[in-house]
Formats: sequence, structure tokens, C-alpha cells
Amino acid sequence: MQISHAHEIASKALDFRAVRQNLISSNIANIDTPYYKARDISFENVLLEEANKLYGSTEEELGLATTNSMHMDLKQSNSLHADFFLRSSHSARNDANTVDLDVETTQMSKNQIMFNATMSAMKKESMIFKSVIDASSKVQ
Repeated sequence: MQISHAHEIASKALDFRAVRQNLISSNIANIDTPYYKARDISFENVLLEEANKLYGSTEEELGLATTNSMHMDLKQSNSLHADFFLRSSHSARNDANTVDLDVETTQMSKNQIMFNATMSAMKKESMIFKSVIDASSKVQ
């Protein structure tokens, strides 16, 4: 049985959300560590690009012009790589720590809601497949 493209993207999104949850937890755990810089991960654009590849994008891609045989070919990686970055803080602390508890707890709540919504969508999709299989077995 082939997994749907939506299921592939959703499972990758869950993986990235788990990484984000760990990063936020690490930020909160290091709230009193001097010089600690709050970290986060940006993966939404990566998932959007993957969805465009799987479903076909309406945007035309601009190819690279090679005017010399020594030019390198553009090779796209099949693996998804998100960007890690340091989250800057608006408040200046004496110990140069950039963790803001309000920001971290808000980001954690948002991430948890998105994780739960993705899980719910994946469960609904599997229930639809299950109902089709059950219905087809009753027809015979």
C-alpha cells in the first residue's frame, strides 16, 4: 500500500515539531545559564517546498545557465533539512542570556497545538482508509 503524499508531509512535520519541542524545552531549562542563546528551528518553508515537489508547483523554476563545461550542476538533496537559528530577545539581560520565558511558553503552546492538529488530521485520514476497506469487505 502506498502512503499518500499528505501523510508523508504530515509525518515529516511531526518530526520537525518534535525537534522544535526539544529545542524549546532546552531553552527553558537553560533560562538561568549565562550567555545561553535561545535556539529554534525553521522548517515551514522546507515542508512547503516538499509539498510543491510532490503535488507539482504552479510556479516555473528558473534553471541555471551553463556556458562552460566546467560549471557545476545544481544537485538537489532528497533529504529535508531545516534551518536552526538563534532567537533574539527584545529584553537585554546582564548575563547575555536571550531566553524569554513568555516567548518560550507561547512557542511551546503553539507548537503543541500544531502537533495535535497534525496528529488529528493523520488519524482522520487513516479512518477514511479503514472505512473504505471495511465497506469493501462487506460488499463481497
